[in-house]
Amino acid sequence: MKIVCTKSSLLSGVQIVSKAVPSKTTMSILECILVDTRNGEIKLTANDMELGIETIIDGEIIEKGMIALDAKIFLEIVRKLPDSDIMIETNDSYKTTITCEKAKFNIIGKSGEDFSFLPEIERNDSIVLSQFTLKEVIRQTIFSIADNDNNKLMTGELFEISDDSLKVVSLDGHRISIRKIALKNSYNDKKVVVPGKTLNEISKILSGDMDKDVNLYFTDKHILVEFDRTIVVSRLIEGEYFNINQMLSSDYETKVKINKKELLDCIDRATLLVKEGDKKPIIIDIKDGSMELKMNSTVGSMDEEIDIAKEGKDLMIGFNPKFLIDSLRVIEDEEVDLYMVNPKAPCFIRNSEESYIYVILPVNFTTVN
Repeated sequence: MKIVCTKSSLLSGVQIVSKAVPSKTTMSILECILVDTRNGEIKLTANDMELGIETIIDGEIIEKGMIALDAKIFLEIVRKLPDSDIMIETNDSYKTTITCEKAKFNIIGKSGEDFSFLPEIERNDSIVLSQFTLKEVIRQTIFSIADNDNNKLMTGELFEISDDSLKVVSLDGHRISIRKIALKNSYNDKKVVVPGKTLNEISKILSGDMDKDVNLYFTDKHILVEFDRTIVVSRLIEGEYFNINQMLSSDYETKVKINKKELLDCIDRATLLVKEGDKKPIIIDIKDGSMELKMNSTVGSMDEEIDIAKEGKDLMIGFNPKFLIDSLRVIEDEEVDLYMVNPKAPCFIRNSEESYIYVILPVNFTTVN
């Protein structure tokens, strides 16, 4: 195999597929990136058996072939070469020469035949949305997936397609994030749980361009995401997702309308007094016309008042401040509505169309004097 491509094109491709190289594996071939030019295009592939990424880059193919190269070394070499054309040449014993200007590296590759190719996925009935929309919906929900495997379903996000809408749900046992998006077309109903790791990696690769589309394809076991000249294939998480509708309620005893930025800034200031690892709640005291936020820690104490519009009863309630910050940060609205029942029941942050719903469980607290 012999190819020539620009450093920027090669580096971009290697960085994209590197996201599917496993950090630990007993199969050394999976630590490699496959460079395959047999079909007249330069295709790079990485696969950790759960997540696989394939991308096509620009360049000239002088001699067709394929080689598997150690991902870590390959990426570092390409990253540190001059900004010029790079030539990659291999021989029958998998010796690979990477040349750029006066720099020349010789590394030993592996046979491409041993590589684990991505599963073949039939591409029927794609769901189309913009790169911007998919990147945003991941950003607006990914923070509330669980980061441990105690319940596998909590480490993924529910993608529920119903007619012309997509609902994305994540939860970790302390909070729920829900986003609803109107799609351009109508589709058959579908429910799948996509691993959080997959969504994180997709989000990093997406350009976020409003004018560029992403195609999503689903099978019983896999999701295939196609955009630009890149394909991401991931296993789905199997199992019945939680009944979210049972957890949602429209009942409330107290409703607060508040300026989102003021509330977010105030909670952010309060967390200055919380040391890393401390689980100090922020205590919110709601009365007519005002909300008082209090924080008391070993470092010190703070309280601040914000003007609000209130309906219903007075209420004092405590929250993990990080959970409030995570949700408020991804809401674009200038004002937000908070719905609460009592100090032990979840708080709902939602808009009237319910295009977003954030549910946060309160925490116990001792009153700050």
